[in-house]
Amino acid sequence: MRTVYLNGDYLPENEAKVSIFDRGFLMADGIYEVTSVLDGKLIDFDGHAKRLQRSMDELDMRSPIAMDDLLEVHRELVRKNEIDEGMIYLQITRGAPDDRDFVFPDPDTTEPTIVLFTQNKPGLANSPMAKKGMKVISIEDQRWARRDIKTVQLLYPSMAKMAAKAQGKDDAWMVEDGAVTEGSSNNAYIVKGNTIITRHLGNEILHGITRAAVLRFAKEAQMKVEERSFTIAEAQDADEAFVTSASTFVMPVVEIDDVAVGEGAPGPVVARLREIYLDEMRKAAI
Repeated sequence: MRTVYLNGDYLPENEAKVSIFDRGFLMADGIYEVTSVLDGKLIDFDGHAKRLQRSMDELDMRSPIAMDDLLEVHRELVRKNEIDEGMIYLQITRGAPDDRDFVFPDPDTTEPTIVLFTQNKPGLANSPMAKKGMKVISIEDQRWARRDIKTVQLLYPSMAKMAAKAQGKDDAWMVEDGAVTEGSSNNAYIVKGNTIITRHLGNEILHGITRAAVLRFAKEAQMKVEERSFTIAEAQDADEAFVTSASTFVMPVVEIDDVAVGEGAPGPVVARLREIYLDEMRKAAI
């Protein structure tokens, strides 16, 4: 049985309880982060911690824990649950006032709720999907306008994944005003020659922590990077395509809306980027 962290306590997962009045439950008034674990160490923790703070600032939410203490909680959960490869899920909500109300509760009387739990994923870095590649569909992006804030409003991304599953595919890329925004839980990219193309940062997409690292490594490897919009048709005509996220790292995309990308198999650029990312992140893990 897993040990989880709830509001300052380490508990067996079946003993961890949150109020029915918690605003994360009633209003999706919460934010989250997912940090991967490789070799028992945290991948890019500092990036996730900084984005967590940004999300709280954007929502005028108070942090229930100092970032140094948060690092120790992550490490303790890895130790207690004996995680070699896996993930740590963190969620902070505005807390549980005495009753349901659209108005934010007084932060002086309502403490935020903080929850962390681990997910054990042996073989995370050697996913079979990296060898065969993902097949994606495209759907209209119908999410709210502040996708740069990593909130727990994940119903539409869940619907996107279910739409893909219904068609026997692996994921969905969302499209707005004719251009790809991102995947259901990842940033989206195409490769043309030696150029990597991905959507520019803005309120329309999540500012991916893995995205930032991969683009940095790509530039260091003398690859050209263009941060701009691209269409589904342009993606179908690309040499390669891929997604990045904390849990999938760098994952090739070999088909978009039933059209093969490139040779219809993972290509050399994406394979090299995945190799570089995993090597560098393992070196920097804490």
